[in-house]
Amino acid sequence: MLKNDTWIRNTPGLITPLTPRLERHRGVIPALSYGCSSYGYDLRLSCREFKVFRHVPGTVMDPKKFNPANLERVRCEVDSEGAWFTLPAHSYGLGVALERLKMPPNVTAICVGKSTYARMGIIVNVTPAEAGWEGHLTLEFSNSSGADCRIYAYEGVCQLLFLEGEPCDTTYGDRQGKYQGQGEQVTLPIV
Repeated sequence: MLKNDTWIRNTPGLITPLTPRLERHRGVIPALSYGCSSYGYDLRLSCREFKVFRHVPGTVMDPKKFNPANLERVRCEVDSEGAWFTLPAHSYGLGVALERLKMPPNVTAICVGKSTYARMGIIVNVTPAEAGWEGHLTLEFSNSSGADCRIYAYEGVCQLLFLEGEPCDTTYGDRQGKYQGQGEQVTLPIV
C-alpha cells in the first residue's frame, strides 16, 4: 500500500528533519517544492557535497573497482536564487539528501525524479531505500540535455514514495547492507 501524508508525518524518526507540509519558499526566496505531499515526500539536496563524473582517458568505469579519480567535486554556489551546483551538459553527478531516513521494517521507499527537473532533461535515478535501511541517501543525477543545468541545494530534487508490504524475513538493517548508515556525504560504490 502506498503511504499517505498522515502516515509520513506520524511515523517517528522516519525523516529528520521533517517538513510537515509542502513548502514552495525558503524564507522570501521561491523554492522548488520540498516536504510532505499527499502521497510522498520531496527530499532536499544537501549543499555539503556534489561530485560530477569526468572523463579520465584510458579508464573504464567498473562498479567492482570504482575509481574515485573519475569524480570531481563541484563547489556549491550561492546567488539571489539560492544555493546550487552546476551539472554540466551530458554528464552525471552524485549528491546527498539533506534529510536522514530511518525506514520501518515493513516499508520500502522508492526515490523518483521531480517533473520540474525532468522538463529540463535532468533524470534522477530510481533508487530504493529498503525496509530497515537508515542514513542519508546518495542521489544520482543525469543531465541528458545539451546545456549545463543548476541543481538547487536546500530545495526539492526528488520524491520518495513509501510502499508498505508484508513483513520480510530479513531487512536491510538485519543483513547490515553495505550502504547502511550513510552520513551526509556522497557514498561511492562499495563492493
